[in-house]
Amino acid sequence: MKALARIFSALVLMACLVAAAALIWLRPPENLPPMDAIDRIVIEKAARRIVLFQNGKALRRYPVALGTNPVGDKIRQGDNRTPEGIFRINRKNADSAFHLSLGLDYPQPADIARARAGGYDPGGDIMIHGQPNALPTDIVIPGDWTAGCIALPNAQIAAIFAATPIGTEVEIRP
Repeated sequence: MKALARIFSALVLMACLVAAAALIWLRPPENLPPMDAIDRIVIEKAARRIVLFQNGKALRRYPVALGTNPVGDKIRQGDNRTPEGIFRINRKNADSAFHLSLGLDYPQPADIARARAGGYDPGGDIMIHGQPNALPTDIVIPGDWTAGCIALPNAQIAAIFAATPIGTEVEIRP
């Protein structure tokens, strides 16, 4: 009976450690100077990376989180995929449920037509955003956790938000 109690205690301790590890403390960001306006963003889904460009030159690269079902293009509402293709930033929201957000012009006309023909909703509200506002500022949710958006640590989305004008091209690659 004592051996069973020890095993149970060890399992509970391991579960607590795993739960605590689910939130990762981020080091403060590098002390980089602010960026001037960027003119292109490339998101490489397979590499889980965002690359910021200015005049054809890559300025910064950051890791990102994607939708919980990241492989493949977004097809419909609720598939938890991040769309692929060429988009534009069409809105900025400083009062988002997440720390800052940049909206993409998804769905595109082809997505809408495909969904209409198939009788389903293509989804929408795809954003590049920070962490949920309910979390402390320096905490980052690990892994792919969004419903199809692109998520970054708060310090990094703040730098991107400040440097990204409406109309900036965003390419999302597989």
